[in-house]
Amino acid sequence: MIASLMMYDFPALGAAHARYWQAIRHELAVRGIDSPPKLSQSAEEFSVWRNPALVLSQTCGMPYRLFLHDQVTYVGTPVFGIDGCPPGYYRSALVVRADDPRTALNDYRTARFAYNQTISQSGWAAPYEHLRSGGWWFNDFHHSHGHAKSAHAVAEGRADIASLDAQTWALIRQHDPVADRLRVLDWTIPTPGLPYIAGPSADASLTSQAVASAIDSLSAADRTALCLRGLVQFPVAAYLEVPTPPQSAAPATV
Repeated sequence: MIASLMMYDFPALGAAHARYWQAIRHELAVRGIDSPPKLSQSAEEFSVWRNPALVLSQTCGMPYRLFLHDQVTYVGTPVFGIDGCPPGYYRSALVVRADDPRTALNDYRTARFAYNQTISQSGWAAPYEHLRSGGWWFNDFHHSHGHAKSAHAVAEGRADIASLDAQTWALIRQHDPVADRLRVLDWTIPTPGLPYIAGPSADASLTSQAVASAIDSLSAADRTALCLRGLVQFPVAAYLEVPTPPQSAAPATV
């Protein structure tokens, strides 16, 4: 058995995530579902997501629609109360240096774009779709391997612009002083947020009930720290219909 909630695992939130997992474990046990004592937060993503004994994890929308939707059980989508988004949705903040004199997105046509992964909905697919409507895309890239690393790359001048998951951006603003050196230039349109998933043989209904009850049982302080407002259900089609950039959009080497 394995479980991981690594997607928003900021160091400052380690204790809150641990308490959240214990609340989920309790609710799973009430429903006759075994679970591991601790989260495997440092485990490699796909080794977790594709593990047939996966009890619970959270993935990104793009890997879910491309690789995982027919191999895992969709459990539900957490509600983080993100401004400008319906419940369960999120969007991306296009961030630049606070002192960069450029004021319009078109001013960044020749800029260096920092991205976490080319299989990231918020860090790659969402900004591609946003800029595609204007008829252009970046041709200078910095591969950061993480949203927080993209933020630092922009602040430190190794890149000029990055697209950050709105929930991650909110956590950066709370826990990382690098936010003071950045500003939001634009926002992408909302898409369904990062789904909770379980292994292929999991009971979707019982697992969903357990997670929803666990969220309700958290202290106000932990719900605030984790930004958790509840759990919603989307049809799988809501994820599959989100546009995916063509392979030609990616740099030749990543």
